[in-house]
Amino acid sequence: MIRTLHEGLLADGIAVPLTKLCAWFGVPRRTVYYKPTKAAPKVDPRFADPIKAMIEKEPSFGYRTVAWLLGFNKNTVQRIFQIKGWQVRKRPIGMRPRIEAVPSVATAPNERWSTDLCRVWAGRDGWTTLALVIDCHTRELLGWHLSRSGKATTAASALEHALISRFGTLGKVTREFLLRSDNGLVFTSRRYTALVRSYGLKQEFITPHCPQQNGMVERVIRTLKEQCIHRQRFDSIQHANRAIGDWISFYNTRRPHQALDMKTPAEAFALAA
Repeated sequence: MIRTLHEGLLADGIAVPLTKLCAWFGVPRRTVYYKPTKAAPKVDPRFADPIKAMIEKEPSFGYRTVAWLLGFNKNTVQRIFQIKGWQVRKRPIGMRPRIEAVPSVATAPNERWSTDLCRVWAGRDGWTTLALVIDCHTRELLGWHLSRSGKATTAASALEHALISRFGTLGKVTREFLLRSDNGLVFTSRRYTALVRSYGLKQEFITPHCPQQNGMVERVIRTLKEQCIHRQRFDSIQHANRAIGDWISFYNTRRPHQALDMKTPAEAFALAA
């Protein structure tokens, strides 16, 4: 601003030193005389163009996921993200106190599964309920079911889908493992608890008001909403079923996970099996 004013005064035939103008307006002289010595960093379009195309298609992808899918060096992708300002903005972390408890992790497949429900708007069919079941070791979405009902039958269908997907049958499993959930009415209902016992599973419930103890499936629900549900407007429950099914297939077989050393859930299960 000072330099522009100085040039304007000179054009009008008024010679005022820059030092006086800085003193009058209280502006440090170094800000007027400073000239950047380094040019703006350049970005190779061979990397920038495919990266931009991918994040325009999937704006919630971070630099690690983009690097893995494009086959680029992750440090190169991170640098381009920083230069271009393409980083995914993180949500602020609140100060709500939490109760310490065992997180929803497992050391092998079929050691602990997690399940939860979320709501999905399906256009003319109104609000629907989506139930998910995830393996806490491989992060694989084993079962899911979307319905107009938020009753125990929805969660039961997702569990049975998971059992068929992993074991190929609805019979009693040979080894007992844990199924973690919150304390909602669906998961504590007589019908659902009896179904879980009939398949040889053991239920465990998180501490009330501590969803981080079921963080694995909670995080998957957030990712599903960011990358699929919130990015389109469903016309019906059939439309929502198709879109969510396609995304879950992508999630299990193509989307890498940093916690799995940038492997997909399907690859992690194949290595652990």
